[in-house]
Amino acid sequence: MNAPINPDLLERAAALQGMGDSRLRKEDARFIQGKGHYVDDIQMAGMLHMDIVRSPVAHARIRKIDKSEALKVPGVIAVLTADDLKPLKLHWMPTLAGDVQAVLADEKVHFQMQEVAVVIAEDRYAAADGVEAVIVEYDELPVVLDPYAALAPDAPVLREDLAGKTEGVHGKRDHPNHIFTWEAGDKAAADAAFDAAPVKVAERIFYPRVHPCPLETCGCVASFDPIRGELTTWMTSQAPHVVRTVVSLLSGIPESKVRIVSPDIGGGFGNKVGVYPGYVCAIVASIVLGKPVKWIEDRIENISSTAFARDYHMDGELAATPDGKILGLRVNVVADHGAFDACADPTKYPAGMFHICSGSYDIPAAWCSVKGVYTNKAPGGVAYRCSFRVTEAVYVIERMVDILAQQLGMDKAEIRAKNFIRKEQFPYTSAFGFEYDSGDYQTALDKVLAACDYRGLRAEQAARRADPASPTLMGIGLVAFTEVVGAGPSKMCDILGVGMFDSCEIRIHPTGSAIARMGTITQGQGHQTTYAQIIATELGIPSEVIQVEEGDTSTAPYGLGTYGSRSTPVAGAAIAMASRKIHAKARKIAAHLLEVGENDLDWEIDRFKVKGDDARFKSMKDIAWAAYHQAPPGLEPGLEAVHYYDPPNFTFPFGIYLCVVDIDRGTGETKVRRFYALDDCGTRINPMIIEGQIHGGLTEGYAVAMGQQMPFDAQGNLLGNTLMDYFLPTAVETPKWETDHTVTPSPHHPLGAKGVAESPHVGSIPTFTSAVVDAFAHLGVRHMVMPHSAYRVWQQLKESGVAL
Repeated sequence: MNAPINPDLLERAAALQGMGDSRLRKEDARFIQGKGHYVDDIQMAGMLHMDIVRSPVAHARIRKIDKSEALKVPGVIAVLTADDLKPLKLHWMPTLAGDVQAVLADEKVHFQMQEVAVVIAEDRYAAADGVEAVIVEYDELPVVLDPYAALAPDAPVLREDLAGKTEGVHGKRDHPNHIFTWEAGDKAAADAAFDAAPVKVAERIFYPRVHPCPLETCGCVASFDPIRGELTTWMTSQAPHVVRTVVSLLSGIPESKVRIVSPDIGGGFGNKVGVYPGYVCAIVASIVLGKPVKWIEDRIENISSTAFARDYHMDGELAATPDGKILGLRVNVVADHGAFDACADPTKYPAGMFHICSGSYDIPAAWCSVKGVYTNKAPGGVAYRCSFRVTEAVYVIERMVDILAQQLGMDKAEIRAKNFIRKEQFPYTSAFGFEYDSGDYQTALDKVLAACDYRGLRAEQAARRADPASPTLMGIGLVAFTEVVGAGPSKMCDILGVGMFDSCEIRIHPTGSAIARMGTITQGQGHQTTYAQIIATELGIPSEVIQVEEGDTSTAPYGLGTYGSRSTPVAGAAIAMASRKIHAKARKIAAHLLEVGENDLDWEIDRFKVKGDDARFKSMKDIAWAAYHQAPPGLEPGLEAVHYYDPPNFTFPFGIYLCVVDIDRGTGETKVRRFYALDDCGTRINPMIIEGQIHGGLTEGYAVAMGQQMPFDAQGNLLGNTLMDYFLPTAVETPKWETDHTVTPSPHHPLGAKGVAESPHVGSIPTFTSAVVDAFAHLGVRHMVMPHSAYRVWQQLKESGVAL
């Protein structure tokens, strides 16, 4: 018989609004009233405005830049080119990937919309007029857009600044347009598995170039104080502390006199991790002119020149037994990095975490190779709502498992279950060396198949295929993905030599409220809500009275920022550990106040009580007051702590997604009938926010799979750089999402949490492709290239000779 629940305990726990509570977001009050504070909201006395002259061509030598007419435009103060930056040695800058990138084009341009010059004026309209008045003469050069063509023996040399350099930051370069070749796994073991395997499948799988396209474009306001020698820059940055370090290295200003502030940011999705030329130019202009300088890019500039994602050409191979047991995996990738290697990846991993490509499967032998290549496209491959290159890795393994199942005549659910890493195998070390922390894939799969009546769907599909009069074809997509997030352990991950730890500082005030400062920066994830909930549970303080601050390098402890779903896995752990330091000190104070030993106390929700005597207790509010005027002898006053958390390992959230589509036989139009997403992110802090993050990620995944693309013509002109052309789904196009979960806590994380915001994007994209291809699998179709718009579906079927 269950003991009765104490209503007092329930009431006190509810008052905290701690972990597990679907409490409303604290941030929303200001946002829904239009009270957010974004970079473009910043106004300063005497502030100047900057605009950028960009190249209309993709590859050309700059014969001449004529500033004279621009300087005559009323309100124009200055026009800067690479020649003006050379005396400062700022015409090139380091990238996060260890390459160098032109701040302003130095003698030649490498991609369309590259920054050529900047105009600084008294207002943004004069700056725009000045841009139009700058005359640039170009001698056009051959354009190379295909990374395979870029590696041809007679290909034009794109990066002449690297001419003769046979060694790059990541090893030998075997061609002027070759950046690196990175390998992981055991090639000999994988080759041996393929030599012995009775079944082999291979497929070239292209993941097209897409763009994160956040709601707010990039921009900054730079303000240099020549008297104090201090630089303050408000910036749309997902990693302000790293930017501060880079700015100090570039400018020579001591880092103690550089302040980077990231105010409210309208979405990031990886697009705002790196340092863009516009930031550098605004900072230089402010230093030179002694006035604040604002730069805000427009939407065309954002899509055309800021960091893209994907553009991976992947040759996948699986070796297996006739009954579907996978024996080996090989993946060869040619990665288009654009004109400069500005990818946001950990230093040791030039292809990010792509070696998670063995997925959720117990594959004994695996090997992958990624070759980075320069082309005449915009640089900066980023982890668009995923941990570094995990989306590409998940896409290739899930497509290959579908293809293997099709060749063997097996059901896609059956082949996955046959190859899953089993629950009892965790912690599991993959053939690539990742140590998966925990998982229970079979239970998750069973839950999804039962919820969706998978057998019934297959029966309906068979009937539909047997009916020649059916106007639509039905496709069922199924994906089982594992992500690697929580970058990261400093022994494996760093950016420019700075380990990817994260931090938290918590200060409890005498009256029992608190402030927490973090090294991360929110872009809409609800950090102010969920971080406060962690502290509430750990310290027994209501989350409503806990203030969370991020994004200001002058107040927040050093952290590596927010991207790759690292907020909860890394910063959340720092919060828990800082809280526990305070908790330990609070126990000492409580024991002193209650005149007992520390071991004589029990912790209960929001108080320490004497064991066996519920009437004798001290609440955290009591303890906070005492910490400032009645601390025990020998214990310093105050109640605060700082913790830097360097995780021992990554975390490995996973999910099972199922999608049902109906495709019109005549037009190729695809309608999503049902999408069921089960995620396991370990311990769940705020279920409502988790659901919101999943809905957002699924919507972005739908956009990528069904419509987003960045097409170029033969001259390197980007044909889809406006929101008239680049697909962003509205509520009208977006399908209904059904969500579900299992809970498999991470054993090494202080809270058991794994992270979730990236997972729906990672998992949904191959699920959509799986469903679309499945509609035509009985006709022999094995794979189709995204996006799966009606025209492209029809076009690919026509090219492959499939008649509907």
